[in-house]
Amino acid sequence: MTDGKANLRIGDDDYPLDIVPAETGNTGIDISKLRADKGVVTFDPGFANTAGTRSSITHVDGEQGLLRHRGYRIEDVAENCTFLEVAYLLLFDDLPNQKQLEEWTQTVKHHTLLSEEMKRFFDAFPRSAHPMAILSSATNAISTFYEKYNDPRDPEAVSESARRLIAKMPTIAAWAYKKSAGQPYIYPRNDLSYVENFLHMMFALPVAEMKIDPVIARALNVLLILHADHGQNCSTATVRFVGSSQANLFASVAAGMNALWGPLHGGANQAVVEMLQRFHDDPDMDADRAIRRAKDRDDEFRLMGFGHRVYKNYDPRARILKKFADDVLTTVGLDDPLLAIANDLEKTALDDPFFQERKLYPNVDFYSGIIFRALGFPARMFTVLFAIGRLPGWIANWKEMIEDPATRIARPRQIYVGEVERQFVPITERP
Repeated sequence: MTDGKANLRIGDDDYPLDIVPAETGNTGIDISKLRADKGVVTFDPGFANTAGTRSSITHVDGEQGLLRHRGYRIEDVAENCTFLEVAYLLLFDDLPNQKQLEEWTQTVKHHTLLSEEMKRFFDAFPRSAHPMAILSSATNAISTFYEKYNDPRDPEAVSESARRLIAKMPTIAAWAYKKSAGQPYIYPRNDLSYVENFLHMMFALPVAEMKIDPVIARALNVLLILHADHGQNCSTATVRFVGSSQANLFASVAAGMNALWGPLHGGANQAVVEMLQRFHDDPDMDADRAIRRAKDRDDEFRLMGFGHRVYKNYDPRARILKKFADDVLTTVGLDDPLLAIANDLEKTALDDPFFQERKLYPNVDFYSGIIFRALGFPARMFTVLFAIGRLPGWIANWKEMIEDPATRIARPRQIYVGEVERQFVPITERP
């Protein structure tokens, strides 16, 4: 690369490509005209080396193990901010002052209620329905109550949709859980903080008053912050893909939730806990054997919670959670044997040359599920909690995409490898 250009040789021809500079991180090479000019496309399964957008929201440095939102270190915001402060940061480019935070908090509290008609929506699901299925469906459904806010080209409509989504998501999530538990729906309380209100709707019952443990509220606040955004991951890219067609914010976020549900993405923390439970229940499975099986390519066993598509260093979110897990379990008085198994697995893996050479470190999912479990959440709610945390990041990315004049409807190309042409055969003549 020289003089702001990269050179691509196609056969005997040289084709200059513009360089797209970054403030930090990977520099880009602009191939947007390659197909039109040369009749070829790039081949990049999973888009691991393809930047589909410029973004100023979140920077992830996988080599150094760094994560920053709008330039602020994740360690600083997790230690010092509320979840709504971080949501404000992602949506409005900077941390709020005291007055801005109070106004933002009151605005969110004003929209926590769901329409009474939504009760029938929740009732229509079987009790066995997974809470993520209810969450994504309900997110789509509430858009029908606010159709005047569905125009992505109207800034005020976008702002109102964002507020309503952030305000109502804990209510939707808690009601999804109450449905699966066969318990009465609990209405939001606007005298509580965002996290306290969610805990109250999740675990309160009409027959008794519930007191929110500040330690549990603090732990959940940090967990939500650590999940708030992480660049162009699968679910965020899905939100942008769907939104590029000018689908409304509710529909785009619901699509992101469905992407998050997969066990390789938001469902990974549940998979980690289930793996640790299998270790606990199997007297023949210890850390050494698990590591040996994980290194065996012929073995179907996978060590969940290790490695990351981006991080080639210790995930900074996992570093925070590792310390937090010990503190939380000690505070709530829970001696969880799964944490001891996790600590043993981590030490064994990090001492193993195979993991060292491949830079396979624990990721955020390795400890988040253990903490969610310690806080009293069932495993089927883990991905729902991830979705509540990731919501501000999805909205910020959708908003950034809608406001970017360079946005085009997402339309990846393909390299076709099927039959070129076949003669049609009537059904009566087919063998």
